[in-house]
Amino acid sequence: MKIGFIGLGNMATAIIGGLLREGTVLADGTAVTAADLIGSAKTEATRQAKATQFGIAVTADNREVAAVADVLVLAVKPQFFPEVTTEIRGAVNENTLVISIAAGLTLERIAALFGRDENTMRLIRCMPNTPALVNAGCTAVCPGTGATEDDEALCLALMESFGHAIVIPERLMDAASAVAGSSPAFVFMFIEALADGAVEAGMPRAQAYEFAAAAVAGSAQLVLETGRHPGDLKDMVCSPGGTTIEGVKALEQRGFRAAAMEAVGACVAKAKAL
Repeated sequence: MKIGFIGLGNMATAIIGGLLREGTVLADGTAVTAADLIGSAKTEATRQAKATQFGIAVTADNREVAAVADVLVLAVKPQFFPEVTTEIRGAVNENTLVISIAAGLTLERIAALFGRDENTMRLIRCMPNTPALVNAGCTAVCPGTGATEDDEALCLALMESFGHAIVIPERLMDAASAVAGSSPAFVFMFIEALADGAVEAGMPRAQAYEFAAAAVAGSAQLVLETGRHPGDLKDMVCSPGGTTIEGVKALEQRGFRAAAMEAVGACVAKAKAL
């Protein structure tokens, strides 16, 4: 099976790295190898970097990738989708499974850009996030009505090679894009702010980042592994009359939770407008 990537940016890099690192096994029992992968990118520097990093075939010709791929991953930004689909749609075989990782573009719109019927095209929308680069991704997966159960299973195997993958209905894709795809930026800002507070209290900056990042990572892992409500876990830390509840109070006074909710809402609104 040949898996093609149009676009070799961060998300494509994460997917390729996960596939090769985990030795993803397909339904026929074969493991994905570098020989199964091909990718295209605009710049020679990017193409050569990925060829060197992964040992995969690379090309400047998007149509070449589209023509040979059994699974075609469209890893281009939404604003470039019309241009790319116009270029490749004549080269994409009707039996090719197409996977889009572009935010905001519905299954119906993607199929239309290919000049195809959403109900018959083998098409799946995915939204991975940047922690995929360290094998800790969280990917929303939305199969189109033309995708088969085998297509869904194959897509999940690809996406789970670098973290979690969760199947959701399309009506939730914009929310998933915000809470998983965009939120790492918010978390990075939070880590930076925590570290700034520690620096203000006298801690060396490198050490402050290490403490803040490790605390955030551990807290997230605690939620995932225990399944307990985040509010319950918060209450575990907040001793009566203690230091933590004072910090919680300061965050609440400044609208911490409301700001986070509004950030997610802003991302959803932008995704719907794409």
